[in-house]
Amino acid sequence: MAIYRPFRALRPDPALASRVASLPYDVMDTEEARALVEGNPYSFLRVTRAEVELGEEVEPHALEVYEYAQAKLRSFVEKGVLVQDSAERFYVYQLVMGEHRQTGFVGLASCAEYDKGIVRKHEFTRPDKELDRVNHITTVGAQTGPVLLAYRSQPDLDALLEQISAQPPTLAFEATDGIEHRCWEITDDATNQSIAALFREHVALIYVADGHHRSAAASRVAQARRQAEPHLSSEDPSQFFLSVVFPHNQMQILPYHRLVHDLGDLSAAAFLSHVDQMFVREPLQDLPKLSPPMPRCFDLFFQKTWWRLRLRPEVEIPNDPVGRLDVSLLQDRFLAPVLGIVDPRRDKRISFVGGIRGYQGLEAMASRHPEGVAWACYPTSVEELLEVAEAGHVMPPKSTWFEPKLRSGLFVHLLRRP
Repeated sequence: MAIYRPFRALRPDPALASRVASLPYDVMDTEEARALVEGNPYSFLRVTRAEVELGEEVEPHALEVYEYAQAKLRSFVEKGVLVQDSAERFYVYQLVMGEHRQTGFVGLASCAEYDKGIVRKHEFTRPDKELDRVNHITTVGAQTGPVLLAYRSQPDLDALLEQISAQPPTLAFEATDGIEHRCWEITDDATNQSIAALFREHVALIYVADGHHRSAAASRVAQARRQAEPHLSSEDPSQFFLSVVFPHNQMQILPYHRLVHDLGDLSAAAFLSHVDQMFVREPLQDLPKLSPPMPRCFDLFFQKTWWRLRLRPEVEIPNDPVGRLDVSLLQDRFLAPVLGIVDPRRDKRISFVGGIRGYQGLEAMASRHPEGVAWACYPTSVEELLEVAEAGHVMPPKSTWFEPKLRSGLFVHLLRRP
């Protein structure tokens, strides 16, 4: 059963929380990060994307960037922008996006259980992105961005979440994107012990939803610490990673769309011929907001025209949890054999567009590649994600876009004093 434990979080002064809280480091480029921190000296992007405070000539992964992040975190603590709690505890974090609401526990997951597969992942990671977070964690001495986790809904834990979130929050604010963030601290020792016991007794597996590079990096840091210090306690802060864990049935996955920059050696006519062999194609009159209306259905933007594509009934669907995903069918049956996108993790001819940007965002990006083609996909479901993880498999890259996004800076896990 799963280990989930309380910790002494470093947290913002509630009066500054809305200015400290920042989007995850990996959903923006450097220029977007610079624009977001402008005029806000408290933005936590100054820690997670510390290159924003350095010259444009500085490479974002240079050692001086990580050292500056460490100095900025120390400065926030010295100035009282961030304060560490006096005792270990769990927290509750709720996000509200329109009609969608999700409430989860903030705590520490075990790196050892990540290594054993009790904390399950569903994506491959890129070594360069892992190394970036390893260097950030090691130099800063803290985990600055929570990993988004899920557990199969458990009645007792869910009841505690409902009970706690019915009380006035410790801090609450509405971000500039309209998403509401509410946090509660659990100061009652018996409740904290009960939460840990319920995970230990009733939660068999925890699933990484978003944050594969952060969790992989935490595991590498934990291993390095054990190798450097053979007698290191298994309870050392370095052996756990910062996370927020939600009941699976409260989580929301938006689609992740594909944009292929060109047709390779194919003519437009040959491309459409291949499309028609696999799909029934018809003009699309009214654009959906986020995704096609059902599985096995794709919306195609090509030569300034939108088409609705429905998978032909004679197309065989694999009987495995990865192969039958919509994104797998598109990748394995079309993008690889027809357009030559064999390795979507590394191929520079393909880009991925998160569903939160909608069809207008996808079309705007497609306009930069007029010789290419954009595919709007139906979102992977949470249940599909759990099935893939439980089978020990991995999804194609960029199969899930979780929304709303956790904010960084609301909870920091210190591995050493800043």
